[in-house]
Amino acid sequence: MVHESLRIRPGTAVDLSRLPTRSEEAWSGTKAEGKERVKDLARQLADLQELFYADGRQRLLVVLQAMDTAGKDSTIRDVFGRMNPQGVKVTSFKKPTPQELAHDYLWRVHPHVPADGEIAIFNRSHYEDVLVPRVEQLVDEATWRRRYQHIVDFERLLFEEGTHIVKFFIHISKEEQAERLQARLDDPEKHWKFDLGDLDTRKKWDAYQAAYAAMIAETTTEHAPWYVIPGDRKWYRKLVIGEIMVDLIQSLELEYPRPDDLSGVVIT
Repeated sequence: MVHESLRIRPGTAVDLSRLPTRSEEAWSGTKAEGKERVKDLARQLADLQELFYADGRQRLLVVLQAMDTAGKDSTIRDVFGRMNPQGVKVTSFKKPTPQELAHDYLWRVHPHVPADGEIAIFNRSHYEDVLVPRVEQLVDEATWRRRYQHIVDFERLLFEEGTHIVKFFIHISKEEQAERLQARLDDPEKHWKFDLGDLDTRKKWDAYQAAYAAMIAETTTEHAPWYVIPGDRKWYRKLVIGEIMVDLIQSLELEYPRPDDLSGVVIT
């Protein structure tokens, strides 16, 4: 499958400057057809999520990480948005609160992992703690390096207890981010999405790219793989993530529970 080329295998050296941000390798149709495909995938995922919830024996964690403006929110809306919220949880991890900072960095994450029959989607995640502290020098190097193994062990625990894990890094170019930030400035109705702090982060683009590359290389595993998704074309990013998700859930041995014998039951 073409999508397997986007999967980062354990032991792979990752250089994001060599990985595409703009690609249509996995799609032979037009852009309009691709957008329709995204809608179809969203419908398929809604049906599969119902089966996943009814089956009730497995758990699924989806992690989304990216630079600002890469499209995490719109991916959740357009790819996962048709799913029944009874069986899906979306958690956004923002700047830690004082209470969260008073605990170990995984303390705020564990309560949000999926239960039986649930799909949990992390918009940012525990991976923030090997990105921001590293680039902003909030902790020393020994601390953030140690966290890679913590995270691998944490995800192994989840996997061995029945959680399937898939992680997406949405990879956009610096030029594409500039266009998207400018579009927010040019449209008064999108000013609320603009944060001056994004410009400070943008000045450290190379440092964040290096941190993301190391994060991916150090924490991709067979049971919790990273996929690096070309993100400059919005519709293509959604299409690829949608297809990977459909393939993943279809690969699971799911079935609707068998009801009790209903013969002779009469509704009065």
